[in-house]
Amino acid sequence: MEKESLDNLCINTLRFLAVDAIEAANSGHPGMPLGSAAMGYVLWDRFLKHDPKNPKWFNRDRFVLSPGHGSMLLYSLLHLTGYDLSLEDIKNFRQWGSKTPGHPEFVLTPGVECTTGPLGQGFAMGIGMAMAEKYLSARFNKPDFPVVDHFTYAIVSDGDLMEGVSSEAASLAGHLGLGKVIYLYDDNSITIDGSTDLTFTEDVAQRFKAYGWHIGRVDDGNDLHAIAKVIKSAQAETNRPSLLMIKTHIGYGSPKQDTSSVHGEPLGPDSTRQTKENLGWPPDEKFFIPDHVADHFQKAIERGSEALRNWGNLMESYRKEYPRLAKEFEQVMSGKLPEGWEQSIPRFSPENGFLATRAASGKILNAIASKVGNLVGGSADLAPSNKTFQIGKSIFGLNEKWGPNIHFGIREHAMGAISNGMALHGGILPYTGTFLIFSDYMRPALRLSAMMNAHIIFIFTHDSIQLGEDGPTHQPVEQLMSLRIIPNFRVIRPADANETAIAWELALKLDGPTALILTRQKLPILDVDMLSIDKGVSNGAYILSDPPEGNPDVILIATGSEVHLATTAKEVLIERGINVRVISMPCWELFEESSDDYQKLILPPDIPKLAIEAGSTLGWRKYVGDTGDIIGLDRFGASSPGSVVYEKLGFNVLNVVERALSLCSPHQ
Repeated sequence: MEKESLDNLCINTLRFLAVDAIEAANSGHPGMPLGSAAMGYVLWDRFLKHDPKNPKWFNRDRFVLSPGHGSMLLYSLLHLTGYDLSLEDIKNFRQWGSKTPGHPEFVLTPGVECTTGPLGQGFAMGIGMAMAEKYLSARFNKPDFPVVDHFTYAIVSDGDLMEGVSSEAASLAGHLGLGKVIYLYDDNSITIDGSTDLTFTEDVAQRFKAYGWHIGRVDDGNDLHAIAKVIKSAQAETNRPSLLMIKTHIGYGSPKQDTSSVHGEPLGPDSTRQTKENLGWPPDEKFFIPDHVADHFQKAIERGSEALRNWGNLMESYRKEYPRLAKEFEQVMSGKLPEGWEQSIPRFSPENGFLATRAASGKILNAIASKVGNLVGGSADLAPSNKTFQIGKSIFGLNEKWGPNIHFGIREHAMGAISNGMALHGGILPYTGTFLIFSDYMRPALRLSAMMNAHIIFIFTHDSIQLGEDGPTHQPVEQLMSLRIIPNFRVIRPADANETAIAWELALKLDGPTALILTRQKLPILDVDMLSIDKGVSNGAYILSDPPEGNPDVILIATGSEVHLATTAKEVLIERGINVRVISMPCWELFEESSDDYQKLILPPDIPKLAIEAGSTLGWRKYVGDTGDIIGLDRFGASSPGSVVYEKLGFNVLNVVERALSLCSPHQ
């Protein structure tokens, strides 16, 4: 069969696997697979370096489908090229328990590099993957030994480019000159509301040129030769990321071509039949894969096996030439931490004086980074405040050096999404920093981080109204609780430097994302020799102090800076004859994972409880019960010195004592 004819058959196979799956589900987005199949085919058939039988091969090219609603294009490519995704999986598109959900999900489907669907996220995660490649290649590659050497490709859409997170990420990528980023722009000029002329008339090429990107153009999205040509030109452009603007027709070949109605709903039986007839496809066939098409796509397995074998031979020579470096490289590839790294974590003494947990975090970060060389990250223009800078190490992208210190700029949303991409790439343990109030700007990325179980440390400082004079715009109230309600997202608010040290240790040891919630103000240091802080923080909550004898009359539960308020109030209550237990509860999620017996030991059900936290009271009722009380904040803060705001809004010893006494009075 002639190459051109075979290519067209392959492209139509991709199109109609997608259309048939969407029809079977009676749900989905046929427009993009019909319009973008040609560019997807060219990329996967002629350029993408991957091994379908080893989807996690470290040196593979990464491919991100940023408009995740077009998932059936990706699933068709994965199935046909030999990934562990069967035709039955394709037929079960969008069904319960299937490996082909409505939008691609990382881990669930072999070959899916990241969870996409919220537009712009995939664009930014791809930048993170390229940044990880850049850092690791600078650290481990040697002349004639490019052990880390791959491209990051993506298909992006009009909707992706409208989202602000893409602008943030594109700006940073251009600034850094990430030449291994190649994005194919599905330029079809249609969104759900209609033509992009309604809202999106900017000159995209000029915009991305201004960001520092290389631009390629293809006027016909079905011109395979032209698509291949611009991809080759992008590969040759080593100092700039590339945006390849490929003009396509959404819903190509269907009666609904170039209309918004083909974006997000099945074609329907009549339009499906007509589309197949228009493109020369058997109209009565469903999930049809011609034998020679299957044979052609399956060649990806042989190509992938050869690429993996060549890389394995390169690694074998690399081990002989650079044994120490090879050992480090294999350790970071494995995702394991270096042996004995925990010994670097400092401990703090009360004699050291008061210390803000953000300052303690900075000391801990630098100590750990001396042992963990793939700890890479930074702040959204707040490094001096967040204490996220690795002292004595170079800045990522400055003066052709690619150190671990990333200046993300004032781009919180992109910072979160980029860090997701870095974590998913592998070999990198990323961390980010900003004020807790600005977690709101990062929330979509944080949510995806939790979905993907991405191993990231999110550092949030300036954690309460004690921020003071900057006022309610910068004082978090609802943010702490809003992070806690994200499933699979660990939130730790330590009470002092030593709890912060354990929080860092847990954040590195445990899978998934962890948020560290840290103070600006200085706090007393708990005596690690007198308390079971290590085990206590690991369990999420622990007894900080108990009555010398007898059962407690009241339990004070607190987090962060309010732990010290609780311990001070305890002394006053003791003077009034009240037996008091003080609980430090740095992490709800870890406490919920502890045994029922442990939870009842810490919080016996028959003893009144008072929770104290400088944030929303929402959620605390499950710990204090219907008869307990909560000192929290269900209003915005105020501009004034931090200690004054704290006092005026009820975070003072007198208020704690009075509220505790009111709980105890029926028991006295």
